[in-house]
Amino acid sequence: TGFEAHVDAIIAGGPLLGYKAEKSTADPKASSSMPAVCGVEDRNRTAPFPFCGNRFEFRAVGSSQCCSFPIAMCNTIMASGMATLSGLIEGGMSHRDAVAKMFKENRHVIFTGNGYSAEWPVEAKKRGLPNLYNTPLAAARFNSPENKKLFKDMGIFSEEECDARAEVMFENYNTTLNVEVATMLDMMETGILPACAKDMAKYAAMPKLAGERESVYTGIKAETDKLRALMEKKPHDLKAEATYLCDTVKPQMAALRALVDKAEGLMERSLYPYPTYEELVYSHHA
Repeated sequence: TGFEAHVDAIIAGGPLLGYKAEKSTADPKASSSMPAVCGVEDRNRTAPFPFCGNRFEFRAVGSSQCCSFPIAMCNTIMASGMATLSGLIEGGMSHRDAVAKMFKENRHVIFTGNGYSAEWPVEAKKRGLPNLYNTPLAAARFNSPENKKLFKDMGIFSEEECDARAEVMFENYNTTLNVEVATMLDMMETGILPACAKDMAKYAAMPKLAGERESVYTGIKAETDKLRALMEKKPHDLKAEATYLCDTVKPQMAALRALVDKAEGLMERSLYPYPTYEELVYSHHA
């Protein structure tokens, strides 16, 4: 892209200034609308920090997450980078050369392709970048030695506070997953399974009309029992529990949910105990 080309030019000895986001027009494909002026480069909605012509955007905060802590981390990253740049300049290096040196040392983190593609994790591994694709992996790295040094140097967290933050992350994750599993089991036992039994009973006189209901409904019972059994075996160490919940329990929840989704399409509408997807999506049209 144009941005990456400009970075490479700086690394090669070119000037810092001179980059200009190119503009073009996008055809709205509607005769009643004029073409819209827009940037040529993809804004890359798959990136946590997409470059948008004259700014970077931050899009990595989860829907239920307070943005204050992630923003504090972004500010920490920026402060550390500026401190490094300042140190280079104060050490006698020119502004241009200092920026070029930092770009060169961190060139491997700049990626403007499709962050959702199967190829990107492979490419990231080649570049030596960590792939912390779930909460337990990310939380375990928060209080790593290099992060502790960074937070201490920036005057943000002490080493003990880093450890405490990581512990809170694990505890919050474990609590959330435990509540979700308990809720799921309760929904199965008090809602889905009784409804399955009632629906199955309607086909006692005409079993050939039941189709795959019996296998689906008994499958729900079997997968529910598996989920309950897995929860009885979970470890009690916070980090180990988080990893177990993520790698072992969540896949079982997905397996159970898949069968319940199938049952939703088989069961008599009046018997299904919870709002269906159709009701959730289209009820406002009624």
